[in-house]
Amino acid sequence: MIKNFTRLTQYILEKPLLTSFLVLFGLSLVVVTFSLPYYLNRFDFFFPQILVEAHGMLFDVAVIGILIFWLNKIGEERRRIKTYLDEIDDFRLWESDEAAFRTVGNIKRLNQNKIYNINLVNCYLAKTNLSHVNLSSANLNSSNLSSANLVGCNLENARLNQTNLENAQLNQVNLSHSFASGANFKDAVLIKANFENAFLIKTDFTNAFLMEAKLNGCHVTGANFDNANLYKADFRGIRGLDLENLSKVKTLFLAKFDDEIMDQLALLYPEILGKEALNFN
Repeated sequence: MIKNFTRLTQYILEKPLLTSFLVLFGLSLVVVTFSLPYYLNRFDFFFPQILVEAHGMLFDVAVIGILIFWLNKIGEERRRIKTYLDEIDDFRLWESDEAAFRTVGNIKRLNQNKIYNINLVNCYLAKTNLSHVNLSSANLNSSNLSSANLVGCNLENARLNQTNLENAQLNQVNLSHSFASGANFKDAVLIKANFENAFLIKTDFTNAFLMEAKLNGCHVTGANFDNANLYKADFRGIRGLDLENLSKVKTLFLAKFDDEIMDQLALLYPEILGKEALNFN
């Protein structure tokens, strides 16, 4: 008997909805029992008080209930965001396809929650699809994004120092005001990429495709443009440019420079400014 009662109690406690219903039923039974004389003999006096309590209940639901719901929703959202960030941290430094794709999934979920400035330092994201993802102000220092798809990605104000972006697809990416010193853009496709006012000190653009890229106001001291395709690239306002670094590019046909730099290039390397140097291969 005692054993069966214990099992029944345990079963009820394991069912929150059933437990709540039984508590409500028990309390209702007690309240109705004590109120029965008022129902039968003094209903005219008792009914207005019930209405007063009903209005108080409505107020509690309207104000306190909605407030609690709102606070619970915010708390749940924060817990969810923390879970995504913790998972990214768990996969940090783990170089595997599973780690890469799990991290990308968490990045996209954070984007859905309007979180963009994510810490992705030393994350392995090679061969992943991050096209049109918003990572503005994110920290991707020393991360591996080789052969990744970042078409249309927003990396404004992002940190990409020493980041590996070799052979990545970066068409129309926004890298304005970013910090990509020492980054590896070898063989990367950067058609119409926006690098305005970015820090590209000692950045490697060997064999990169920078057609119609915007490099206005960039710091490019020590940057390597060997064999890069710079057709229609915009270099106006660029800082730290060593003209010798442009001597080995594939082409500068229709590229835009400040007048002083253009005059020097026309004098020193006229062959890479002409149409005959045009080469998209």
